[in-house]
Amino acid sequence: MKDYASKLLSKALDAIEAAEALQNIDKHEFAIGRAYYAMFYIAESLLYNEFDLKLNQHGQVIAAYGKNFAKTKVLDPKYHRWLRDGFDNRITGDYGVDTGITESMVADAINHARDFLTDARKYMEQSEDEE
Repeated sequence: MKDYASKLLSKALDAIEAAEALQNIDKHEFAIGRAYYAMFYIAESLLYNEFDLKLNQHGQVIAAYGKNFAKTKVLDPKYHRWLRDGFDNRITGDYGVDTGITESMVADAINHARDFLTDARKYMEQSEDEE
């Protein structure tokens, strides 16, 4: 795994842990944003590791991930759906008032980020073994 990709995965884990800490103090609107950022860093990591793509705009990362990993079914397309939904929830949480973001939604987002991180690591380790 490329060093930069590995650092992004570490940052993703930090974001998951931050989301859990925010969830524990009932800051759901902020926690859901951290869960999204974890998935964003994971997608960035995969794109960099496989294609040397360094994108920083959210829309670019989401689209490139969809094209290269979801449409090809290299990884389960659910991760792309979760990434898109996470982006929408982050926008709502960051800019909305009376957002309706619940503890359950945050728990799901954190679990999604953890699942995505696990599968991304497995994928990158398998790719490394095949080289």
